[in-house]
Amino acid sequence: MHADIVFTNGEVLTVDQNETIAEAVAVKDHIIVAVGKNDEIECYIGEETRVIDLEGKSLLPGFIDPHLHLTIYGTNLLGISCASPDIHSLEDLFAEIKKRATSTPKGEWIRVTSFNESAVKEERFPTIQELDAISTEHPIVIIRVCNHTSIANSKAMELAGITRETVNPAGGEIERDSSGDLTGKMIENAHMQLFSVADYSEEEIAQGLKLASQVFVESGITSLHDAGSYGWGPDILQLIKKAIDSGDVKNRVYTLIGSLTDSESFVRHMIDEGAVTGDGDEWLKIGPAKLFTDGSSTGPTLATREPYDSDPTDTGILYYEQDRMNEILGEAHRKGYQITAHAQGDRAIEMLLNCIENALNENPRSDHRHRIEHAGIASPDLQDRMKELGVVIIPNPAFIYANGDSYIKNFGDRVNVMYPANDYLEKGIPFAFASDTPVVDHNPLLGIHAAVNRKSISGQDVGVSQRVSVQDAIKAYTYMGAYASFDEKIKGSIEVGKLADLVILDESILSLDTERIKDVSVVMTIIDGVVEYEKPLSYVK
Repeated sequence: MHADIVFTNGEVLTVDQNETIAEAVAVKDHIIVAVGKNDEIECYIGEETRVIDLEGKSLLPGFIDPHLHLTIYGTNLLGISCASPDIHSLEDLFAEIKKRATSTPKGEWIRVTSFNESAVKEERFPTIQELDAISTEHPIVIIRVCNHTSIANSKAMELAGITRETVNPAGGEIERDSSGDLTGKMIENAHMQLFSVADYSEEEIAQGLKLASQVFVESGITSLHDAGSYGWGPDILQLIKKAIDSGDVKNRVYTLIGSLTDSESFVRHMIDEGAVTGDGDEWLKIGPAKLFTDGSSTGPTLATREPYDSDPTDTGILYYEQDRMNEILGEAHRKGYQITAHAQGDRAIEMLLNCIENALNENPRSDHRHRIEHAGIASPDLQDRMKELGVVIIPNPAFIYANGDSYIKNFGDRVNVMYPANDYLEKGIPFAFASDTPVVDHNPLLGIHAAVNRKSISGQDVGVSQRVSVQDAIKAYTYMGAYASFDEKIKGSIEVGKLADLVILDESILSLDTERIKDVSVVMTIIDGVVEYEKPLSYVK
């Protein structure tokens, strides 16, 4: 049998149970058919076989990101992004919004994404008055980088039906000034509800899905777990399926059943329809039922057991009471769902663990792989319960790089148990690294870099006791992502019989200084045995 593609002379990190480093791999159709030394793979080379000499570069299993927001990332590419190198101040941002207003029909939304008040010269949010000065005929919304807070102008508030008399929603705040007037700032569930009005059209979502998929493919992400969008509920599944069927989305997708605006209704609909975790195929599969428990780590609005170091009066925001969470996710568990929730602070993590324990006590199930999304502040007592209950943790190491300075300020010594990968390894708690993009950069190599070095973007050490090895970090971005979706038998490692989802880096990741991992790039991405991305040779090292 001759292969379609053979890779030779490489540093092949198989991520198998023995952490084998091979030299060569053969692929036939969409399956890995051989892994070994160069001379063992030569027999698979025929006249029509494409032979790729890796020249010592790393060949890895395709990256699996088990928590990112596919639709949100894609639609963000359609708006104004504060991540642009041209935006350094509110003045710069206002100029961009004014420019967009001149080309946007009156009444249509102007959306700004990735805003971070600490990254602009003024170090503050815009005001509703400043946005109204730009336009009162266009609804304008500026979304903070965490996707948990926004600032809107009066037109946007009007369309959302929000006045100074509007009551704060559970788990959210419509901010008012000392006179009781709206400031335009919407926090947590108030922001989520605002965006149910400010959401994108079906055509915009389709466009965004295509754009996002291409970016992720070029970064070596062959599979992803979509953690939800602002709205659309079950309809988003049909839009993603349509995009996969058309070839616009090339990544394999595991869908978390939840949304930022109304997870409860989405979960209820799917249960009523009889759908359950695991339904689907290797391209699109139903994942866990998901709720939101608390806020963001950088707001900060996550729910903690002790007050923030930066504010002794603040312990964050909870979305649900314990009994209500138990009821919703408990029913999903009974119906066969994997269950999970966004839980950042230790108070929220404890709440979710209580929910999982209650569900398992009432309806025991082995190998449930219930998850915790993020698990930001995971103290030792919570880790012990994670181990006991058999949950899978989805931490975000790139948060340490991007947000480490603010974590030190807001949480003090608690940074030593934030996204504690080394503790998880030592205690045998399964975990899979994720980006949570667009909250931070989607690049898996940045996440690996952060997990290995545990330094902030400014160079500060952030809980260095939680550093892990390069190979452990790669496993958490490949095999463990497959494990988190019950797919470890078909992908996540380079082994005979598994799907040919592969990534080539531009150098040997095991040979370089760990401080340079974030600078490594992907030069080829193979999905299902097909080369979906190949960097022009002139750019290959």
